[in-house]
Amino acid sequence: MAAARLGRLPNRSDFLRVQAGRRCAMPGFVLQTAPAPPELAFPAIRVGFTVSRKVGNAVVRNRVRRRLREIARQVIPEAARADHDYVLVGRQGALGRDFLAMRAELQEALRRLKALAVPPAGPKPVVAPIATP
Repeated sequence: MAAARLGRLPNRSDFLRVQAGRRCAMPGFVLQTAPAPPELAFPAIRVGFTVSRKVGNAVVRNRVRRRLREIARQVIPEAARADHDYVLVGRQGALGRDFLAMRAELQEALRRLKALAVPPAGPKPVVAPIATP
């Protein structure tokens, strides 16, 4: 099954808008999300990646960015909301972390931010009225 292609966040202003949105920190990355601007012609999933020089030299930063890009390619098209933009900020521990653990962390971050495409299935809580004597 071919996954949908992710769009890119093209401008610095898009990164700043998403940075002002909600975020969830995980050991290997920080996921930031914000609703997509309404002027887009169609709702698309757009993703940006950033890794600061604190993480390491250019080789290390590019390796971290490639790992984040691949994890996002596998998880976000199936699990994320199409009307949101996302930014993955690489952290120092990203290169040494297990790939499957980082995938699970991205799914958990989406769940925490309530940015999943479909809410998880499960029983809804039942609120019983309080009986008064």
